[in-house]
Amino acid sequence: MLIERTDKEIIIRFPSSVDTKGVQRLLDFLRYKEVTSKSKAKQKDVDKLAREVNKEWWEKNKKRFIE
Repeated sequence: MLIERTDKEIIIRFPSSVDTKGVQRLLDFLRYKEVTSKSKAKQKDVDKLAREVNKEWWEKNKKRFIE
């Protein structure tokens, strides 16, 4: 593995033998950290939004699972 820092970014190189699924999970986590780094949302607000989204999804899709 090689890590290189430039003025604008950090470049990480892995050998092609590394498991790509594991690397993708790591990249997804790093992307999450990047997009949430400046967020001022509180955990309780995030939890409330998640409950609302899940409730709406379930109302729209429950017929697919319950006859």
